[in-house]
Amino acid sequence: MSEVTALQKEKLVAELRQVVADAEELLKLTAADAGEGAAGLRERMQHRLTDARLRLLDLQASATEKARAAGQAADDFVHDRPWSSVAIGAGVGLIVGLLIGRR
Repeated sequence: MSEVTALQKEKLVAELRQVVADAEELLKLTAADAGEGAAGLRERMQHRLTDARLRLLDLQASATEKARAAGQAADDFVHDRPWSSVAIGAGVGLIVGLLIGRR
């Protein structure tokens, strides 16, 4: 997963958490409103918010697991092929140096 995609995913999760928090606050503020329709709506919304929170936790756990797996794969690669890793690092450093030198 690219860094940009990971950052976008983190931003999306943060925004979704804020939406859930705002919706819960709205539910608390409207709890005093009487009416069968309002009560049913609050109940459905609370159920959906609970589901959304659980899905967010699953998404966070999944992202953490994938990041750990990627880190472990990189660690295994470096330990299995140390000289290849050094060569790759040197190549990336050379390219970055050339790009910085052009500016």
